[in-house]
Amino acid sequence: MCLMCQGKDCTCDPKSGKCTCGPNFGKVMLRLLAGILLVYLIVLVGTLARNNVKKYNFIGKADRMQNTISISGEGKETGAPNVAMTDIGFVTESKDVATAQKENTEKMNKLIAEVKKLGVADADIQTSNYSVYPRYDYTDGKSLLSGYTVNQSVTLKIRDLTKISSVLAKVGEVGVNQVSSLNFIIDDQENLRASARDKALKNAKEKADALAKSLGVRIVKVISYNEYTPSDVYPMKAYGMAEGMGGGASAPSPDIQTGSMEIKVSVNVIYEIE
Repeated sequence: MCLMCQGKDCTCDPKSGKCTCGPNFGKVMLRLLAGILLVYLIVLVGTLARNNVKKYNFIGKADRMQNTISISGEGKETGAPNVAMTDIGFVTESKDVATAQKENTEKMNKLIAEVKKLGVADADIQTSNYSVYPRYDYTDGKSLLSGYTVNQSVTLKIRDLTKISSVLAKVGEVGVNQVSSLNFIIDDQENLRASARDKALKNAKEKADALAKSLGVRIVKVISYNEYTPSDVYPMKAYGMAEGMGGGASAPSPDIQTGSMEIKVSVNVIYEIE
């Protein structure tokens, strides 16, 4: 019998009547799990309460705006151009297309051969325009086809600037009737542009420091940066020829001054302040 089986940690076997005393593993595990669940519920309730308090504190309040100032700066470097560019060509007119094209091609081939003799490389000669269009005469309210016009031009890069005058004189000799422009460029501008950028950033920082001092604030860091570089091609006044010039007598070499070029970089920097 289990009359002698007493105590909360004792169990009785009804068949044998034996009493076994000791800790009950199942009950221990249930108590442990119940304790863990209770702790979890306490943490969960605390977290929800804290989040609700934070949410309540921000109701009706605008988001905090970041304090910034926007400053522009400019820098420039001066360099000597090392490449000249010009557009030259022929306008040829004839009563039929084939004749106009033949005459124009012969003149252009002669021009290209001559400028190559002056040191202009194949890679620096590029066709920039080729067009064929009809010409009409208007009489008594009627339009009559009178012929065709062929217009062909090439862009030359003259890397030896001492040859500019010779090239322009030569185009007159071969009968060129179109010279639209003469531009000067610096072929590799990266070093000059990098130096101009540094000056622009320094200029912007000096302005920002002065403004921050006047406002009684402190510059923290750069928020954003934008850069703009103006066009780097400096055209001269067009060196033009009237149609029909050249074709025999040597033309005087024009005196071309290359001058200098400015590489400019403009920046806009936004700083965070406090």
